[in-house]
Amino acid sequence: MVITPVFLFMYSNPDDKKHGYIGADACGMCHKTEKQGKQLDIWKGSAHSKAFTTLTTEEADKIAKEKGFDTPAAKTADCLKCHASGHDVDATLLGKKFKAEDGVQCETCHGPGNDYKDMKVMKSRDEAVKNGLVVYEKTEDLCVKCHNSESPTFKEFNFEEAYGKIKHAIPTAKN
Repeated sequence: MVITPVFLFMYSNPDDKKHGYIGADACGMCHKTEKQGKQLDIWKGSAHSKAFTTLTTEEADKIAKEKGFDTPAAKTADCLKCHASGHDVDATLLGKKFKAEDGVQCETCHGPGNDYKDMKVMKSRDEAVKNGLVVYEKTEDLCVKCHNSESPTFKEFNFEEAYGKIKHAIPTAKN
């Protein structure tokens, strides 16, 4: 008799669609205007947009070697998981313009955008979520997946302060 725990099936729905990644520049087509909150500019000015680049330094390679890795930091999965969107995604899901070298980008936090990128979908939050948009009720839970003591370069992480530098909600209409 084989007993299969129910939890093995809780998260695997055969009808789940794998959403494709489009890259920050594609998101920026709509999310760059003042009306939208200039999210693209906020991201470009953040350390997130440069996260992959930090892995291409001699210092990063030295750290990777000290941690026991044989590959350069920019090719080490343990480094890439927090420094590059889409590094562990099936290549068929990466759009032609998607570049992992763009670092921690929109789709790292908001989910692969291919199926919710259209304006008609984005006008409805529920429709966007149905099509792959990820919305976190507690953003800090996402941030601390990388900003934690497992990182060899970890410094104290003050969520409120850090989030204040990158928050990018769409401005509300003024009455």
